[in-house]
Amino acid sequence: MTELHYQSLSEVCRQIKSGALDSVDVTAHQLARISQLEPELKSFAMVLNDQAMKDARALDAKRADGASLGPLHGVPIGIKDLLFTKGLVTASGTQVMADFVPEYDATVVMRLREAGAVIVGKTQLTEGAFGAHHPAIECPRNPYEINHWPGVSSSGSGVSVAAGMVFAALGSDTGGSIRFPSASCGLVGIKPTYGRVSRYGAFPLSETLDHLGPMTRTVEDAARILGVIAGRDVNDATSLDSPIPNYMSNEVDLRGTRIGIDQTYCMNGVRPEVVAGLDEAIGQLIALGAEIVAVNMPSEYHALVEGWGVTCGVDCVKAHAGMYPEQAHLYGPSLSRLLDLGLGVEQARYEELERTRSAFRHALDRLYSDIDLMISPCMTTLPPTIADMESDTGFSGDGLAPFIVFTAPFDYSGHPTLTMPVGLDQSGLPRSVQFIGPHLGERQLIQAALAFERARGATVHPPIA
Repeated sequence: MTELHYQSLSEVCRQIKSGALDSVDVTAHQLARISQLEPELKSFAMVLNDQAMKDARALDAKRADGASLGPLHGVPIGIKDLLFTKGLVTASGTQVMADFVPEYDATVVMRLREAGAVIVGKTQLTEGAFGAHHPAIECPRNPYEINHWPGVSSSGSGVSVAAGMVFAALGSDTGGSIRFPSASCGLVGIKPTYGRVSRYGAFPLSETLDHLGPMTRTVEDAARILGVIAGRDVNDATSLDSPIPNYMSNEVDLRGTRIGIDQTYCMNGVRPEVVAGLDEAIGQLIALGAEIVAVNMPSEYHALVEGWGVTCGVDCVKAHAGMYPEQAHLYGPSLSRLLDLGLGVEQARYEELERTRSAFRHALDRLYSDIDLMISPCMTTLPPTIADMESDTGFSGDGLAPFIVFTAPFDYSGHPTLTMPVGLDQSGLPRSVQFIGPHLGERQLIQAALAFERARGATVHPPIA
């Protein structure tokens, strides 16, 4: 029987609702696991022991009273520490905000609580959600191999879910920060359509590129959380006023589904072991009845990948106004470089990238007139070593563009993506693929991923106690 901490969020929620489990017992179990593993894995910025147990007791009492129960009732989860939490520090991985205490909850935090989630902690992230952790903060450790990269910037969210410390976590994605840790830690990660999930109360890296979404061990769990956090929010002018479909539908028939792939895009500069995982996934999809269709990725993606730092840098300067450069001594080198870049960008260059963004978005939309989904790798390599990623050619240095080739374009366009594990490589590191959907196509992504997940078989957990 699967250990409690590795059961799915949905399984645990159903058991708590039925009375087979108590939220108090589940929460205590998860807090004990955090206490056991956190000294090595370093995935939390803050653990909310007392508050979590108080919330669990209240939720058990609510069930005992026969009250209506939410879709996350009683289940412990984590939230990335750039999400505002009333009365609790939200440091966003920085030193400059180490004492910042919001006066309200982020919309997604409020919706999680209303759905019955028990928030057991705030997960660690890179400084300001950019490419590297502040020098004063230890990088979370990948539970599959502690010397390998856990992904950024939602590193703590990925590690905590993969290691069974929480049943799910929220992350944010500006250039790949839900997808990189999901891929590196063997998880399902959804980057929704831009505006599908409110960003109100999330400290920004880039207002025009930021997305919030779930990171889980199963597709059903990701769908369950997306259904809770999606929807219009009057406090976020960019949030979409569109109906929320039933993401929890069990329809998994892929017969007739047309999945596009650009072979050149997916294989140029990509490691053979990553291509092998992609090929394995495609073979499984074909066996399930999907049709694989050759497509051409809109060429504008090249300019967007190369220019991502420009857009992100300019937007980041706005987010840190009044803090940088005034308090530059509190910033680490990676985020400082981004902000300095942003401060030096000419407006014409920024506007040129916005025109390219629009052209790419429209070209991608046209592709979906002939296909239902696209598939690609998520990363060009298996999870690299932390040392490699902290070098000058890593994610925090000058080698950024090749690494974000499968992620950044869809932050620019706002199209939804779903990262999916494809088992382990012979080295023991997770492999992954990425599904890309049409605008507001999260339901199609989830249905395809459900079918693939059921055919793939059981989730493989990391080699930790």
